[in-house]
Amino acid sequence: MDQAARSYVVANAADLAPGAIKRVEVDGRGIALFNVDGTFYAVNDSCTHMRARLSDGYVVEGGIVECPLHFGKFDIRTGKAMSAPCTVAVRIYPVARDGDLISVLFPPG
Repeated sequence: MDQAARSYVVANAADLAPGAIKRVEVDGRGIALFNVDGTFYAVNDSCTHMRARLSDGYVVEGGIVECPLHFGKFDIRTGKAMSAPCTVAVRIYPVARDGDLISVLFPPG
């Protein structure tokens, strides 16, 4: 039996200014939610290097988040590790917008 992705409303668009990061908890998981020039992205909130919260980091160079612990960087759009000491991608989640509501989608399972 095929299961559908689960959708969780996590924020109002008006509450997350361009360049801002917000930590949200969804189904027991920490998610970092980003507004990059009006487009919203979500990634696992744990750096793959030393588990620091990416939501405590900094958005630099449009679409790149810098970890606050050792300054490794990830592409918010793809999850790809962009600089040492990070070498493993961070998990990304699809984001949907319905008016002012921002939802994060989780795959089945």
